Amino acid sequence: MTTNYEDRLLRVLSYIHDNPAGDLSLDRLADEAAMSRFHWHRVFRAMTGETCAQTVRRMRLNRAAVWLVQTDWPLDQVAHKCGYPNVGSFSRAFGEGYGQRPDPFRKAGRLRAPLLKPDQESFPMHPIEVRVEPKRSLAVLRHKGPYYEIGQSFEKFGAMCQSRGLWPQVGNVIGVYLDNPEVTPEADLTSFAGAEWRGEQIPEGMDLFEIEGGRTAVMTYKGPYAGIAAAYGTLFGQWLPASGEEPADRPCYEISLNNPRDTAPDELITELCLPLA
Repeated sequence: MTTNYEDRLLRVLSYIHDNPAGDLSLDRLADEAAMSRFHWHRVFRAMTGETCAQTVRRMRLNRAAVWLVQTDWPLDQVAHKCGYPNVGSFSRAFGEGYGQRPDPFRKAGRLRAPLLKPDQESFPMHPIEVRVEPKRSLAVLRHKGPYYEIGQSFEKFGAMCQSRGLWPQVGNVIGVYLDNPEVTPEADLTSFAGAEWRGEQIPEGMDLFEIEGGRTAVMTYKGPYAGIAAAYGTLFGQWLPASGEEPADRPCYEISLNNPRDTAPDELITELCLPLA
């Protein structure tokens, strides 16, 4: 972990600690880290083993535990000071975190560790290089909903290309993922399934999506598509903090280098592309 990324992480943790009742939204924490909102949450989770929301909850409850034992503040004051709107929501959260409601915890009069523990994740290694990617114009279909269901949009895209004889004008198949699935509800996730378009006009029923290109971290992932999420853990949790690079405020995209219809899952090759500032 480079000092730069460690400093950002520590700055965010200090901000959460000092402002338990303040604005601790993902956008605000990304601002505090001075990092792209597209990528901050992934970096944070990969470095800490927790989502931002889990860390905020844990640190708020830690502050509450100290105040319960060391002050005589009423529960509504403790709840307000650690960012909960009322005693009911605070008591439920505290009970889930500490295995005991606030009143008996206060009467016991001693601090103990919360039950919330970060995930201990290990991420597989894959080759990563920084290279200059070209600007790409894609013909795409918009997909709304879980990313694991984007395959149906790729199937539709392929069927449209086949029925219209478009394959001679199509390049690499590419998926673009606009939202972070760890913070955006599945039903609201937006992505695009398509390919590089070498023709003149985007076909009817498809949309144009432009990839800016430029310096990009490219991980070459080999294996079934189900393992791509863990590969992103390597990219954001290990490579990025150690690289000294800064992610751009643009979404990741994935380039498929072979076809799952005629390639065994273990032999599939996908380039995971992280635009850099």
